[in-house]
Amino acid sequence: MELLWQQYLLIILVFIWSGFVRSGLGFGGALFTIPFLLLIHNDPLFFLPIISIHLLFFASLTLFPSQLFSKKSTDIKSSENNQPSVNWRFVRYALLIMIIPKLAGVIGLLILPSDLMNCIIFVLIGAYSLTYIIGRPLHSSSRFLDMLFLIVGAYISGTSLIGGPLVIAVAMRHVKSHEFRNTLFVLWTVLVSIKLCAFAYAGVDLQFTAALWLLPFAAIGHFIGLRFHQQLLQQSNARFYQILGGVLLTASLAGIVQILSA
Repeated sequence: MELLWQQYLLIILVFIWSGFVRSGLGFGGALFTIPFLLLIHNDPLFFLPIISIHLLFFASLTLFPSQLFSKKSTDIKSSENNQPSVNWRFVRYALLIMIIPKLAGVIGLLILPSDLMNCIIFVLIGAYSLTYIIGRPLHSSSRFLDMLFLIVGAYISGTSLIGGPLVIAVAMRHVKSHEFRNTLFVLWTVLVSIKLCAFAYAGVDLQFTAALWLLPFAAIGHFIGLRFHQQLLQQSNARFYQILGGVLLTASLAGIVQILSA
C-alpha cells in the first residue's frame, strides 16, 4: 500500500490512541479508531486484520500477568480481591450466543462492496456516538435484550469489530467492575481469533508487516492506558464520553460525506 507520509503519520497517531483506549477502557480499540482510519484510507480489510492482531497481542500481555499475579498472591485484603478477575460464566454464556452471528458477519464483510461496508460502519458509529453524547449508553435489562444485543453485537463485530457497545450493555448486567476489563479481553480474544481464521481461510492479507511496525506505537498508548485504567473505573467520566461521542459523530459524518461525494 502506497500512502503519503502525512497519512503514515496520522495512522501512527491513531494507533497510539487505539492502544490507550483498549487498555484503559477494556473496549473501543476498533470502535474509537476505525472511523479515523477509514478517513485516512478507505479500506476496512486493510485495517481490521491489523487491529485484530494488536488486540490478541495486548490482551495476552494484560491477561497473563494479571492471572499469574492473582494465583500467586497470598495477602488478600478484601473478599472482592479474592474473586476471579475473569468471569468465565459470562464468557461461556456470551460465546454460545455469539459464535454463529459472528461468522455470518465475517461473511458479510468479505462479500459486501467496500463503500457500502464503510457507510454501514460510519452510520453505526454515528449511532453509538449519540448514546455517549446524550449520556444514555445502551443498557440491557432482561434476558431477551441480553440475547438480542449479543446476537446483533456479534454480527456487527464480524463485519467491522465495532459491536463492543452492544456486548458491553450485557456485560454491565452480569460482570463486576473488577472483572470487567479482563472478562472482555477474553471474549474479544476468542471472537477476534475466529475473525482472523476466517480471513486467512478466505485469502485476505493479514497485514503482518504493517501490524508489526505499528505495534510499538500501539504499545505506547497501551501502557499509558494501563496507568489510567483504575482512575477510569473509579470516577465518573460522563464529560469524557460526551466529548468522545462528539468527535466520533463528526468523524462519522465526514466519512459518510466523503463516500457520497466520491
